[in-house]
Amino acid sequence: MDAGHLAVMFAGSVARHGELPATRVRVDGEFVVQTYAELGAQVRQLAARLIDRGLAPGDRVAIFSTNRPEWSLADLACATAALVSVPLYPTSTPEQVRHIIRDAGATVAFVAGQAEIDKLTEAGLDDVAVISFDELDGVTGLSDELAAAPSDFTAVEERLAAARADDLATIIYTSGTTGEPKGVMLTHRGFTHQVAVLNRYFTITPKDSSLCFLPLSHALERAWTYVVLADGCLNTYVPDPRTVAEMMVAAKPTLLASVPRLFEKVFITAQEKVADSPLKKRILAWALRTGSAYHDVLRAGKHPAPLLTLKLKIADKLALGAVRDAMGGPKVVLACGGAPLRTEIEEFFYGCGLLVLQGYGLTEASPLVTFPSSASIRFGTVGKVMDGGELRVSDSGQIEYRGPNLMTGYWGKPEETATTIVDGWLQTGDVGTLDEDGFLQITDRIKNLIVTSNGKNVAPAPIEGLLASDPLFEYTLVLGDNRPYLTLLVAPSLPHLEDIAHQLQVSWSKREELLNNQQVLDEIRRRVSELTAKLPKHEQIRDLRLLIEGFTQENGLLTPSLKVKRREVEQRFSALVEDMYNRAGKFLKR
Repeated sequence: MDAGHLAVMFAGSVARHGELPATRVRVDGEFVVQTYAELGAQVRQLAARLIDRGLAPGDRVAIFSTNRPEWSLADLACATAALVSVPLYPTSTPEQVRHIIRDAGATVAFVAGQAEIDKLTEAGLDDVAVISFDELDGVTGLSDELAAAPSDFTAVEERLAAARADDLATIIYTSGTTGEPKGVMLTHRGFTHQVAVLNRYFTITPKDSSLCFLPLSHALERAWTYVVLADGCLNTYVPDPRTVAEMMVAAKPTLLASVPRLFEKVFITAQEKVADSPLKKRILAWALRTGSAYHDVLRAGKHPAPLLTLKLKIADKLALGAVRDAMGGPKVVLACGGAPLRTEIEEFFYGCGLLVLQGYGLTEASPLVTFPSSASIRFGTVGKVMDGGELRVSDSGQIEYRGPNLMTGYWGKPEETATTIVDGWLQTGDVGTLDEDGFLQITDRIKNLIVTSNGKNVAPAPIEGLLASDPLFEYTLVLGDNRPYLTLLVAPSLPHLEDIAHQLQVSWSKREELLNNQQVLDEIRRRVSELTAKLPKHEQIRDLRLLIEGFTQENGLLTPSLKVKRREVEQRFSALVEDMYNRAGKFLKR
């Protein structure tokens, strides 16, 4: 058996941690817990059943479900049976489901329940064998498959004996902000190498627990779950990500991997609570300064002075403790990835006693490329390259990476693979810089860079990050490629939009009326001008439009990692965009 294989790694964890809790999920208000021994036994049973179904090594099996313990059960069973799992996002449309399953050639699909079965039917995939996690009349259930598993595990043992770290583990179809999803082929070694590296830098023990709320079909949550299960920790699954705030408090995880949106919401909520009182603002600012000073001393390896310790206790009672409580308490690892996190938010959580470790990765790298350790962190960067990997920045500014966790290529797309991996180096499509100490800073996606008709290069992400500091701007999109100046589309926070209208004493019967109200627009333009006042002239916003339709995964304007799909937004609202540029001369008031 190859220790670099996921199934072998998990079997070792089961042997070491058998009686410890492995998974839990809240059902009807109560946690349902499964031990490592119980999970391990079901993994072997399901693997035996999949082999008994006639699935050969390398066959593809789809997993189409929200986060739940059965997701990991199906995934680990596939690994144990030498099969290749193909995850689908719960929010996938029937068209996306059809493309992925047909492209991958999956013949079996694990699904959460009826909603996923309906999509398979609408997609015309009646020839795919369905196994439902939910018990449904007339549908083969997971419990049926476990009951039908052969008692002889010889076939399972034979496949484990033949398992190799370089075997294909999964094909993850990139959600992407542009273009048709491509199947990224990742090996077992890609994931297990990351587990080994992270365990060199972080002390994660079976006493720790994690909250699994990002989609498991996303490479970040998937890879992090392997870390959690390899180290004998408890993984709490969150089927509905809308309940994450509630679940953080209920589960009190000591480990958490998230995308920036969660941290942004907590930050904005804290700012809103003090917005109506200058005194409360000063208290929060003092508390954050105190917390930062205290933790600076600790990070320097020194003991805080008694007076500073006393100040911290006061700051905790006044403000900081409430933020930590909202995040479910102290954290051993609090990771952030998927998109850049603003430095002011990193500093905010640091002051609260929560060190956010912002890393960088891509699905094509399984996904880890860089990360900071608790002992080596620099705000505004995404850490240093992972052990065993190499990083460089090309003359054009593109970040390039190679390492043992790199994909073997795109499924069935050798030409696209050849343009993405050049001489062994992954062309990430991201622009960034490396400082003299090896810390990486991300600027933007190459495809997102705007070149105005005046020849000015603009990275929109930093501008959008500035605007995000105002809770009004829930999502923004800076435009201006091959145009004379920049404009802005705003999907506002509707409650904040209404607050502005109330403050301005504007009356309305429908929210849509606020989109074109001159007083409201003037106030929003004032805020944009104020937030971007220090930017160079060519990075100033010259006009904007409000959108009543928000950006969501359901309407196809957000990726599962909550990044805006720029092309889709521009196409959806092309009439508004053209209107802005046709009204030349109507610029923002300076």
